[in-house]
Amino acid sequence: MKEPVLVVMAAGMGSRYGGPKQIDPVGDNGEIIIDFSLFDAVKAGFKKAVFIIKKSIEADFKEIIGDRMSKIMDVKYAYQEVDVLPEGYRVPEGRIKPWGTAHAILCCKGLIDAPFAVINADDYYGRDAFSLMYNFLLYSRDDEYYRYAMVGYTLENTLTDYGHVARGVCVTSPDGFLTDIHERTHIEKRGGLTQYTEDDGKTWVTIPEGSTVSMNLWGFSESILEEIDARFPVFLDRAYKEDPKKAEFFLPSVVNELLVGKKATVKVLNSLDKWYGVTYREDKPVVVEAIRKMRRQGIYPAKLWEGRE
Repeated sequence: MKEPVLVVMAAGMGSRYGGPKQIDPVGDNGEIIIDFSLFDAVKAGFKKAVFIIKKSIEADFKEIIGDRMSKIMDVKYAYQEVDVLPEGYRVPEGRIKPWGTAHAILCCKGLIDAPFAVINADDYYGRDAFSLMYNFLLYSRDDEYYRYAMVGYTLENTLTDYGHVARGVCVTSPDGFLTDIHERTHIEKRGGLTQYTEDDGKTWVTIPEGSTVSMNLWGFSESILEEIDARFPVFLDRAYKEDPKKAEFFLPSVVNELLVGKKATVKVLNSLDKWYGVTYREDKPVVVEAIRKMRRQGIYPAKLWEGRE
């Protein structure tokens, strides 16, 4: 039985936040969000982690989290850079932005040889989510389909009061499987409703209350790596023509293609925990207070890794 791997996407530039939010402390003892996710992941059973980072934050990332975690988990690094492209492709002129979450996972190829979970470094998922995902990955096996999973959250529990967010809005079957997912890159609260726009605010579409969204906590077999690899050149060909500076290769889009093609199933694991994230600087005090409250409730010890390092 292969031991599930935790893949942490930490290469985002933090452009809306205004800095490398992945390494900005939110705990009273200097902990960053990923400290709490890793604590929950280790408690759930994960023993191996792959951090996807940019070389420009490597020294800071290792000093703040990576070197410490290497004493607790088997740690490896993958590097997501804009010039990590298939043979024959070049970085478009003026392109600075990373190529997106599917490209981030592709940068792990060669480092992963087991089922794996994917999380964002700057999102708080809760202990329940990691337990659900670890148990799924430990026992699930591909058969005539790729057998994937996703932890779903209620949309209203994932919004910010300070701007817009990107979310994968999900459609699920009565028996709890994902049937469709739509990546909405601009969702915000508007007059008591939750709405998205795809034309810079000219028109808005309301998302039904209670909708399930993906916060990029996925569970995959190694098969997803080959599927992403095969689709990346197709994405690039389109991106170079349509939006070479900003187009992104989204992980949910690849999953959706596999669902449409009837190559994969995705079990939706509904977490009981509240999601927290820092999209904008103004979100940080909310997360800091939530962590303090969970410590008072005994969910987290005063010192996370005491006796473990």
